[in-house]
Amino acid sequence: MNTPQIKTNIRTAPLSRWIKFILVSLIVVAFSIWMSNPLLLLLCLLVFDIYITQILPWTWWKDIKNPVIHKIFEWIDAILFALIAVYFINLYLFQNYKIPSSSLEQTLLVGDHLFVSKMSYGARTPSTPFSFPLVQHTFPILNCKSYIEGIQWRSRRLPGFGKVQRNDIVVFNFPAGDTVMTNDQAEDYESICYREGVRLLESLSTSPRSLVSTPYEWRELCLSLGRNVVESDKSTYGEKVYRPVDRRENYIKRCVGLPGDRLQIIDREVYINGEKQARPDGVQHFCEIRTLRPLTPKDYDQLEISKENSMRASLGQDETGDFVYLLPLTLEKQREMRELEGVKSVTEHNVQDFLMRRENTYPMGYGDWTVDNYGPIYIPQKGKTIRLTLGILPLYERVIRNYEGNKLEVKDNQIYINGTVADSYTFKMDYYWMMGDNRHNSADSRIWGFVPEDHIVGKPLFVWLSLNPDKGWTEGKIRFGRFLKDASH
Repeated sequence: MNTPQIKTNIRTAPLSRWIKFILVSLIVVAFSIWMSNPLLLLLCLLVFDIYITQILPWTWWKDIKNPVIHKIFEWIDAILFALIAVYFINLYLFQNYKIPSSSLEQTLLVGDHLFVSKMSYGARTPSTPFSFPLVQHTFPILNCKSYIEGIQWRSRRLPGFGKVQRNDIVVFNFPAGDTVMTNDQAEDYESICYREGVRLLESLSTSPRSLVSTPYEWRELCLSLGRNVVESDKSTYGEKVYRPVDRRENYIKRCVGLPGDRLQIIDREVYINGEKQARPDGVQHFCEIRTLRPLTPKDYDQLEISKENSMRASLGQDETGDFVYLLPLTLEKQREMRELEGVKSVTEHNVQDFLMRRENTYPMGYGDWTVDNYGPIYIPQKGKTIRLTLGILPLYERVIRNYEGNKLEVKDNQIYINGTVADSYTFKMDYYWMMGDNRHNSADSRIWGFVPEDHIVGKPLFVWLSLNPDKGWTEGKIRFGRFLKDASH
């Protein structure tokens, strides 16, 4: 197109196009300022051509005479625009999140659909920029990656409305999900290896821990043996897959500990810096319920207890003839349960008292910590320095190596970081401690450790849809009473 034609297009462009150009340009300018990237202002030239000069034939397909081909290109144009719009909205503004499990019950229920704000804590620039919108990491049915792995950018967090506060409900990428086995993606690679290593050692020795002298050596021995088992059994575990931060599974939990806090759990109660914390309303623990009669579906429905929990609640009758049940209950639900006809007692205990087992708490193989009696543990804060010993190393090994990208080795009982002997370490990022409100049925920081700041996705604002998986469409499947429920605390 020649210069006179461009001048003519500028002169004859209708007012509606100028208005669209100005509005879109203002959005580009605002986006450039938010991203702190002045090069994005060059997009204004592209916008100017789209609406005013029209040097490039953006709508060439509209001249196609064949109605079938014209309609096809019309659909392609609409779909491409929608995909690009969804990509940027999902990346920088907000996304939908569906509660998949009961780890936050009763605060958030299975089937709740949440409006998650990316701007509350500041959206992240993508580390995998070329990915299909609305698909986290794997295309269903096709079972292939939904992103181009070969192109990686350094991610950074854009300015947001605030920072994570204590007791906020937070959506984040699963920290330990950097490496998974394709046939067992619900559990991280290291946990699988550790479990298999322990199993192998216990089959070879009656006192396997006597083979090593420190928790670090025990963990390394179990992982080394377990890796050989897991990676050689592809029929069971599949292939080992690495995922970038923004392609890891999205989790949602309550932030219990902030950077710099010292956290401890004593008989289910959380202490921060030595002070006992009040329980949020939705927190529940397993309780032993003793009754004179069997509990009925009507009882469970009255107390809003899910079918999943009610089906496995009964422990049978004891020698006195009492019916014994095990159910997760909030303090309020415990009071309601005591008021039911025939209920003799409702007692809250530590989970190992019920189930006669110990959890594999974080870090694996470290001491006698359980989900109900845990710590104390220091939550890393950016710029803070800790003293490193082999005794404390298991607590921060994953932080130093996996999250902050250092080469960590132990040789001749000395710790080496990036080839240099180290007796201290200064953290590069802030970290958070996340826990589910359904405390005895939640895989959280007690199991897999700290959540780095660069894993934070966003803050859920409200429930926009809630579907009860235990009900049919004519039986109250849509939980209208939960619509617009505050999901942030």
